[in-house]
Amino acid sequence: MKKVGIVMGSDSDLPILQKAVDVLKEFGVPYEAHVYSAHRTPEEARDFALHARERGFGAIIAAAGMAAHLAGAIAANTALPVIGIPCKSSNLDGIDALLSTVQMPSGIPVATVAVNGGVNAALLCIQILAVNDGELYEKLLKKRARDAAAVLEKDKKVSSEL
Repeated sequence: MKKVGIVMGSDSDLPILQKAVDVLKEFGVPYEAHVYSAHRTPEEARDFALHARERGFGAIIAAAGMAAHLAGAIAANTALPVIGIPCKSSNLDGIDALLSTVQMPSGIPVATVAVNGGVNAALLCIQILAVNDGELYEKLLKKRARDAAAVLEKDKKVSSEL
């Protein structure tokens, strides 16, 4: 099975990435996590992206706040799918990071999830890997069925209380 690469611009992004790691662990998907800054360690970020495929990665999650150039910098140096997580900062509630992550030029796509969307970033990576992995695909279907059942259970509870 291919690994998921996780890159964060700062260790302050770790709580958001921990949610992604928890989902990957739940599905048994191997991963590797690093702190590389698009601005402070550009050579390390570039090297990671350039060699990601040969190192066994199938998708990469890149999380950063504020200017949030990390996902784009990673995507510029690999043809693997890159999922960007814009992280909320104290300045603009993550809108700055969202716009920086989602506004990529034609030819260098970055799939972007919600601000602080670690869970969906992991699930999107799992969906990408599941294209060629039937067992992983079945795990996704089972999770969705469990999630639907939980919502319907809440519906019954609310309906009976009101």
